[in-house]
Amino acid sequence: MRRDKLRFLRNIGIAAHIDAGKTTLTERILYFTGKSHRLGETHTGNSQMDTTKQEIEKGITISSAATHTEWTKNNANYFLNIIDTPGHVDFMIEVERSLRVLDGMVALFDAEAGVEAQTETVWQQAARYQVPVIAMVNKMDKLGANFFNVVEQMKNQLGANAIPLQIPIGAEEDFKGLIDLMDLKVYTWNEADEMEVTTEIPNSLKEEVMKWRNHLIEQIVLQDEVLFKQYLNEESSLTTEQLMHSLRVAVLNRNIVPVFLGAAYKNKGVQTLLDAICNYLPSPLDRGAIEGANEEGQLEQRLPDEEAPFAALAFKIGLDEQNRQLYFFRVYAGSLKVGDTVWNPRTNKKERVGRLYQMHSNKRKEIQSVTAGDIAATIGFKTVRTGDTLCAKDQPILLENLHIPTPVIHMAVEAKQNDQMDKLGMALTKLQMEDPSFKVKLDESSGQTILYGMGELHLEIIIDKLKTDFDIEVNVGAPQVAYQEVFTHTVPFRHRLKKQKGGSGLFAEIEVIIGPADPDFLASEAFANGKRLQFVNKVVGGSIPKEFIPSIAEGFEAMLDSGALANYPVHSLKVELLDGDTHSNDSNMKAFERCAMETFRLAASSMKPQLLEPLVEVNISTPSDYMGAIIGGINRRRGLIISQDMEATSVHIIAEVPLAEMFGYINHLRTVSSGRANYSMKFKDYALLPSQLSALVCADSA
Repeated sequence: MRRDKLRFLRNIGIAAHIDAGKTTLTERILYFTGKSHRLGETHTGNSQMDTTKQEIEKGITISSAATHTEWTKNNANYFLNIIDTPGHVDFMIEVERSLRVLDGMVALFDAEAGVEAQTETVWQQAARYQVPVIAMVNKMDKLGANFFNVVEQMKNQLGANAIPLQIPIGAEEDFKGLIDLMDLKVYTWNEADEMEVTTEIPNSLKEEVMKWRNHLIEQIVLQDEVLFKQYLNEESSLTTEQLMHSLRVAVLNRNIVPVFLGAAYKNKGVQTLLDAICNYLPSPLDRGAIEGANEEGQLEQRLPDEEAPFAALAFKIGLDEQNRQLYFFRVYAGSLKVGDTVWNPRTNKKERVGRLYQMHSNKRKEIQSVTAGDIAATIGFKTVRTGDTLCAKDQPILLENLHIPTPVIHMAVEAKQNDQMDKLGMALTKLQMEDPSFKVKLDESSGQTILYGMGELHLEIIIDKLKTDFDIEVNVGAPQVAYQEVFTHTVPFRHRLKKQKGGSGLFAEIEVIIGPADPDFLASEAFANGKRLQFVNKVVGGSIPKEFIPSIAEGFEAMLDSGALANYPVHSLKVELLDGDTHSNDSNMKAFERCAMETFRLAASSMKPQLLEPLVEVNISTPSDYMGAIIGGINRRRGLIISQDMEATSVHIIAEVPLAEMFGYINHLRTVSSGRANYSMKFKDYALLPSQLSALVCADSA
């Protein structure tokens, strides 16, 4: 795409809590933009965006799906790349990697439920990558819908400067349409789903319209010093064009979140949202240059220009209908055509691009080239993994990788038929590449294959994929909590490795201070991205040659997956290397790596290890009649009630509960509420496991 057309390109994602209507909204966008000629529905299994067997059966989005369409506004043709993301906590890696490569986000809210658990997670993910956001309050026709209540929740719970750009005409079954506060037009929809536009504001709403329009203008001019002076001198001189331009700048700077509304299932508010996407969300030009590190580790930039050196990020690996790996990537700079080669700076290897595809969910159209701003897919790469940079070999650059969440649950699996063991291993390798939040580990003591995931549903989907996609039947163990081990004491320790047999041997000696990591390290980006070892080299005078220092760090790093108490992964570790000794013939990198590993094993008990258990934040919505029984159930599960809020038709309860206590909770909740309550949960943090329970866990793992 030429640079002069980049300003009409929008790379956006639609994200929200589960059941807020993301896929339904995407289906309506495709319909009203002419991309499709039928309305797909999640509940009938004919959605264009939810296409896998698991998504159709469960009626939820599991894997993010990319599509593209066009929308004409003010005689300009806008190109929209859209990614529909899951709302379930178990699949939040899909949202994470989508937001990493998108330029803007539409945050969707249920008009009755408001800000929910996963809304907060999505909001934090957007903040991590500084993605500009506009919001839509969906399901305005739902019982209990309250537009202004949702706006207040956005302010109070998300800290967003949420400003309505529309107000509703009615609510619940009386929802008729909306009034735009910027152009003061009234939008209603007739029985044929045709949008009707007028400037005749109902008399009963004129006062409220002017109140909220004045509020909108005040918030916009506060973001623009020039406009603010004009506002003070002569408010009536402000034009709609000026206000829209200033609002757009504020959205791009993440200073304002404009709030729109509608009822996507009833086809209301979709066209006005499309206009808002074009008006306020950024183009690749607005987002500007991407930054990365060159071969010397210095920061460089790549402009969104087809003439710039090629730079792209592989953000997702999926499997096509033949179980071949499909690599999705976002182009930030330069251009690429079929037959070109790209450089992977992680592996220092080149990859040839045999084919290029433009994606529409699980369908694809073969194309010959891509340029800056495009989102595309290819097949045939050999060494590319999720989060890898693809770039020009003569001007390499390494872009920021993805944040991968830590799995909190695991289970053992084995193939039912022995002759399928190798096939199982290959299938699990492919599934790990497809989903970086899914991990596989071989337990050397038991010989079992252990699957690690983000929740029960996550692992359930993995098992189902093994059966349906790879034709492998497996026996599974009961889900287990993924505990971690943490050290509570810091100790000095000196250890000598001396192994000599005949001629050459191994000799290494190190002196360290070893213990729990510092709070600053635990709050760092490195820890958030999965680094667990805080290694500090304080060796002076050359008692240990510099070339051996990395091997010492690697030795400690290698021990972090198997702790001292019950063989669980170590949460974090700090090692200060103070001194050591060498032998002229027998000291080498292998010796110092093994010395570090032995040091860890010998010092572990002195560091007083304890078990950590994952906590989840549980959000429960229930009719008030069942509140007492539900709170009692949370208390019996070692839970802590954080808040209780009365809504129009229900009570919203937030609690922190150990994940170990939440297995099978849905059956309890359905029983005590006669099936009328529902809940969601997300990972919150790790906390020390009480000593009596720790002893039981350690005994079970022995």
